[in-house]
Amino acid sequence: MNIFHLPDLGEGLPDAEIVEWHVKVGDSISINAPLVSVETAKAIIDIPSPVSGTVSHLYGDINEVIKTGDPLVEFEGDTEHDSGTVVGEMETSDVLIDDKSSSNKSIRFNAKATPAVRALAHRLGVDLSMVTPSGHDGLIQSDDVRRVARILSAVGPMEPLRGVRKAMARNMSQSHAEVAPATVVDDADISLIKNTADITPRLIRALVAACQTEPALNAWFDSHALGRRLLSSIHLGLAVDAPQGLFVAVLRDIEKENLDGIKQKLATLKSKIEQRSFSADELRGYTITLSNYGSIAGRYAMPVVLPPTVAIVGSGKAREEVVVIEGKMLIRNILPLAITVDHRVVTGGEATRFLKAFIEDLQQPH
Repeated sequence: MNIFHLPDLGEGLPDAEIVEWHVKVGDSISINAPLVSVETAKAIIDIPSPVSGTVSHLYGDINEVIKTGDPLVEFEGDTEHDSGTVVGEMETSDVLIDDKSSSNKSIRFNAKATPAVRALAHRLGVDLSMVTPSGHDGLIQSDDVRRVARILSAVGPMEPLRGVRKAMARNMSQSHAEVAPATVVDDADISLIKNTADITPRLIRALVAACQTEPALNAWFDSHALGRRLLSSIHLGLAVDAPQGLFVAVLRDIEKENLDGIKQKLATLKSKIEQRSFSADELRGYTITLSNYGSIAGRYAMPVVLPPTVAIVGSGKAREEVVVIEGKMLIRNILPLAITVDHRVVTGGEATRFLKAFIEDLQQPH
């Protein structure tokens, strides 16, 4: 008997959700043949078989979450081991994601309730932090618990967050706990740009120009060591809205591309989004983020900075607007912009110099 455990799929991810089994009990499988597809907080990953042998047991059903290191597949009889499967070569990390760690601090609610009321809440599946107390001095009564239970029963069962949405919840909690956000907004006059149907390539080029003018925003900040790393390469994180939730795809070394090269990289990215064919490496290691939320709706926003990055640029929905230029009222195409920085490490001067350079590049005709 040979049991294969779920390996560390990168960055110390704590678990993975089974999406599809490529084998069933009794099947014979060869080394490196597709074994199972799983969804992590980063991407859908195909795990190959580490051995050649016969499958005798599968430790999980579709949509079941398996923790890293737990049994995944059992093989029977003698098996031929692989000396270097894809799984064996996956990057690992000593950094573990722990919901109870200091980087994911939460506000604890101390509910005032008698043991009997607490037992009732446990039996009805009611979190006491959701209950508004009606008793004296904030004491939760049994009727309060039953009222919340009726409300929850009417709205239906809770949907557990999985995969990308689970990662989004963790990331937002970490950002809220760590980052000291400061947001600056302004407008760019993009009237000289002939085709603004998809402004994203120009936004990326402007971001590169702004990083070159003010490198302080293309950086990583270590909050524990109180140090920053200014980065010469620009690995752009592009916020992607998907039915599964928000995730960030990476366009690496984007500073090396001209406008045509940027368009080609975006076309490749669009294809991968449609097919959900990202590798784990394509969803990590970004140095600054761009969110083009205006492609849907919205003018100004306060985009969220995800550690260890220190800045995110947001682009709103363009609009025609009357502006005064040299004493004359003209109708211009105006693009609203917002930049959020981690004010622990980025100064107001650095943020506004970046924004100024960003706008200047956008306002060029070509």
